Amino acid sequence: MPRAVAGPEIERLIQLLARVPGLGPRSARRATLHLIKKREQLMSPLASAFEDVLGKICTCRVCGNVDVRDPCSICCDDTRDPSLLIVVADVADLWALERAGALNARYHVLGGTLSPLDGIGPDELNLPSLVQRVQSGAVTEVLLALGATVDGQTTAHYITELLREANVKVTRLAHGVPVGGELDYLDEGTLSAAIRARSSF
Repeated sequence: MPRAVAGPEIERLIQLLARVPGLGPRSARRATLHLIKKREQLMSPLASAFEDVLGKICTCRVCGNVDVRDPCSICCDDTRDPSLLIVVADVADLWALERAGALNARYHVLGGTLSPLDGIGPDELNLPSLVQRVQSGAVTEVLLALGATVDGQTTAHYITELLREANVKVTRLAHGVPVGGELDYLDEGTLSAAIRARSSF
C-alpha cells in the first residue's frame, strides 16, 4: 500500500478527485497539486462554486435534465420547438447535443438504456412520462438520439414499439455516429452532421 505523501485533508481531496470519471489516482494527484499551487485563483473560487450549487441542484420534473431550477432552463425556453422531442439516455448526452447546437428542440432523458445483463429493464427508465409527453399532442417527431451500442439500439427498438400507436414520426441519428460510440465523447461536427442526416427508424 503506498504511503501518504501529505496530510489527511490533502489525501482526502486526492481520493475524492480520483473518483471523478476520467481521473485516476495519478491524475487526481496532479490536479490536487495544481489546485494547491493556484489556491487563490482556482481552489477558493471552485470551493465557493461547489458550495453555491450544492443546495440548488435539482432534476427537472418535465425532461429529467439537471439544473438549478425546475422546470429546467431548456423546458422554460419558449423559443424551442415543442413539436420535436429528442430522447437521450443521459444528461451528458443532452449537454453534448446542446454543445452541437444543431437543433432548437426539447429533450427527454431516459436515465439509462435497457440492459438485461445489468438488470435495467423498462421499469428502471423514464418511459411512462415519455409516452405521456408524446400523447399530449404537441409532439410530432421523436428523435431517438441514443448511442450506437447494442443497449442503445435495443432501447430505440423498444421505444419505437412503445410509440407505434401514437401519431408521431420516430427518427434516429444518422450513422455518422460510430458503432459502439457514446454521444458524450463525440465532437460537435459529428453530432451536427448526424442530426441533419437523421432518418426514419
